Amino acid sequence: MAPDSNVLVDAAKPGLSRGLGLKDATALVVGTIIGTGIFLKAAVMAQMAQNITAVILAWAVAAVLSALGALCYAELGSRMPESGGEYVFLRKGWHPFVAFLYGWTRFWIASPSAISAYAVGTATFAAGFMNVDAVGGRASLAVALVWMFTLINCLKVSFGGGVQVALTILKIGLIIAIAIGVFMFSPAGDWQHFTSGPEFSWQSIGSPSFGAAVLAALWAFDGWNNMPMAAAEIKDGQKNVPRAIIFGLGIVTLMYIVANLAWFYGVHFDDIITSNSTKYPDALPVASKAVLPFLGLGGVAFVSVAFVMSAIGAMNGSILTSARVPWAMANDGLFPKWLAAIHPVSHVPVRAMLIQGVAASVLATSGTFDQLTDYVVFSSWLWYGLAAAGLFRLRKRDGNFTGYKIKYFPLVPGLFTLCSIWLMLQAIYSNPQACLIGALIILAGVPFYLVLYRGKTKLSAT
Repeated sequence: MAPDSNVLVDAAKPGLSRGLGLKDATALVVGTIIGTGIFLKAAVMAQMAQNITAVILAWAVAAVLSALGALCYAELGSRMPESGGEYVFLRKGWHPFVAFLYGWTRFWIASPSAISAYAVGTATFAAGFMNVDAVGGRASLAVALVWMFTLINCLKVSFGGGVQVALTILKIGLIIAIAIGVFMFSPAGDWQHFTSGPEFSWQSIGSPSFGAAVLAALWAFDGWNNMPMAAAEIKDGQKNVPRAIIFGLGIVTLMYIVANLAWFYGVHFDDIITSNSTKYPDALPVASKAVLPFLGLGGVAFVSVAFVMSAIGAMNGSILTSARVPWAMANDGLFPKWLAAIHPVSHVPVRAMLIQGVAASVLATSGTFDQLTDYVVFSSWLWYGLAAAGLFRLRKRDGNFTGYKIKYFPLVPGLFTLCSIWLMLQAIYSNPQACLIGALIILAGVPFYLVLYRGKTKLSAT
């Protein structure tokens, strides 16, 4: 009997299952990006930029940068529709050593930090209506959420994808309902809010504080890179991976425009600055302040539910996709071989999923939301830039490729690579401690590669 075309068959072991269609892949993009940042980062950005025009420009810069990166990843994903995302891009575009350091960083910082940040944010919002106000109670709830969705994603990938579609549709509906309510019913709403706050100066665009605001906005956009990590489980990946990235980021950008217009319309800039953040941990989030004048405390509870659903959706997508990176590395001989195991029934890398859950649980008990997101942004943009720059080598090597290709090459990947370098410098200036921790963890992978994996992998430099 012929093998099932929806399973990546290996005669010696179970394979991954192609259980995700275009709808599922797009939901992974949208659902993984829209998480906590849409509700929380406006306050942090206002504190940094000190002007509403500068905040809006920071959002615009983040949107453009994310779009440039998404276009690069659309071509990379079309060229290499394999599980592993940037790991595969860096392995083929540069060298297995570079890919190993990315995977090492992703395994120890980026994936567990992102997952735990969503869990911590969810627990923070849920604390009020679940009677877990104590810090220890929130941490326990965050860990419980990590494990609940880790176990869900140990089932068939089609089940996790279905959960992702449902959560994404729900979160979009809730966010749109909140925004429409603010525009139509808020007695505090005023378009004059857009001219409130200190006067805008174009000179502020070059300041470190503006760069820090852009970094904060980029956290809200982070996640457009995740879906290609599960590319081998997407039907007709060469076409659907780039389509899902482009469609998904377009939906996200539209949602962010609508939501932020609602926040700034409904809340005075001075009140946005003092909304929930590390600086004001006990304050209401800006979205809650926006609905309070016309819905009262019931509106605050409604926003909390919307936030919880949004963060859970992002966490589920991150858990599903991120576990494919250590699996792909182990399958190539660059991580412990036992992580390459695929469950014979669910066709999911369950061992990699469980180890990821352990790492995320540890971080969920040890960091605040903004601290965790700082680690993610720093550790991510180094690899984004390298992956995009790898397109120059890949195009030269394979000029006959017939899948999706970026228009305006080499402008798009070149500009994105330069912007990635700028963001790295901004991150180092604005938060040197987080960057130092991230750099040390990256460098810690060097001796492991040299001692354990150099010359022992079946891969070679390409």
